[in-house]
Amino acid sequence: MRKSVIAALALCLLPLAGCGGSPTPPAAEAPRPAATDVEQALATGATLTFWSWVPGIEKAVDLFRSKYPKVTVNLVNAGQSAAQYTKLQSAVKAGSGAPDVAQIEYFALPQFALSKAVVDLNPYGAASWKGLFTESAWAQVNVNGGVYGVPQDTGPMAMFYRKDLLDRAGVKPPATWDEFVTAAQKLKKANPSSFITTIDPGDAGGVDSLIWQAGGRPFAITGPSGVRVDLQDAGAKRWAALWTRLLKDELVDPAAGWNDAWWQGMSGGKYAMWLTGAWAPGAIESTIPQTKGRWRVAPMPRWDAGTPVNAENGGSSVAVLAQSENTLAAAGFAKWLNSDPEAVRMLNTASGLFPATGELLNSPEFTDAEMPFFDGQRANEILARGSAEVAAGWNYLPFQVYANSVIKDTVGQALAGRSDIAAGLSAWQQQITGYAKQQGFTVTTGP
Repeated sequence: MRKSVIAALALCLLPLAGCGGSPTPPAAEAPRPAATDVEQALATGATLTFWSWVPGIEKAVDLFRSKYPKVTVNLVNAGQSAAQYTKLQSAVKAGSGAPDVAQIEYFALPQFALSKAVVDLNPYGAASWKGLFTESAWAQVNVNGGVYGVPQDTGPMAMFYRKDLLDRAGVKPPATWDEFVTAAQKLKKANPSSFITTIDPGDAGGVDSLIWQAGGRPFAITGPSGVRVDLQDAGAKRWAALWTRLLKDELVDPAAGWNDAWWQGMSGGKYAMWLTGAWAPGAIESTIPQTKGRWRVAPMPRWDAGTPVNAENGGSSVAVLAQSENTLAAAGFAKWLNSDPEAVRMLNTASGLFPATGELLNSPEFTDAEMPFFDGQRANEILARGSAEVAAGWNYLPFQVYANSVIKDTVGQALAGRSDIAAGLSAWQQQITGYAKQQGFTVTTGP
């Protein structure tokens, strides 16, 4: 997905202490249909409401309608990311008003899963779908033993760089983080007003991804009401030490992203790189088309010699809401939309979603495609390799929306002030653990 828009919301998403008001009653357990029941439901017909903010997704939905004319799908844009989740949670607490199906980003899925707001798809045959998707995508829809969504897209990280700027400074794309520091120094020397890249003080997703890629695993769900938070683990410390140095040496700009000034910096040569998810090519091409031919893509720098390790930045699932009266058809729609080869290709070409299915990622049609905007580079080949290199073991908290909302006042302060990031991580951990305890969670720290 594109960059998540995280509002400063302290959402009470589980029926635990501290939320106030009446707790949401547990949803009825999902039925145990036979394997053929989902397909039969699509053939019989139903009316479904689908919440999604993905641009161009109506084309894939229209394709579904042509395949299953007896199923009516009402597509609704209820807002992007946190805006939609606020409306969704209001419907969950009210006991009515939720859609049948909703797009839910991976970082937000656990909070809806553990509150039973979305359906465990295991009874609907989800175990047989596993082989359709990448390991990292499938891992992110698994929460506490259940499968609570169908992977829609992923965001394996990559290094998007301005070849013209690197060539001018005599810099090659860095293969390691040590080389990244050297490249940043050379670029700064060639143009003192420039930076090798930026980091957004308010973007928790970007921080999470960099910690993930450094080997950090700070979050875990340890049970229905238990979590682990350790933002001082070895990976988090390694990332914090390097990026504290980059910021203090003014090699990286702590700038808010996705605004006009930031895009002008990308276009005008102030910034030489963008370290982000594989969905970025469409955003670059549509926003700063005048830079055509100047961009290339390379793998993320390695921390250690040997096998490259990567991380995800973004991505969404499509989940079935427990309030749905047509869960069989809803499950069938979610599965078809995100695994049918024609639909997946349409989501990639029309909506710019980076695929979560192995079938498309491994196809020569995809990997061998030359991207004119990248001067004919076969960028998808590099991005698909990055997807295969995503390290396992990352987890999100069951209140990650809240955790993300307070990063600007903790880690973000350190980033913006070019100060010690480790101290910012400690402040973030204190905020997260304090909130977790207020909500009735048992919190552990350390490995």
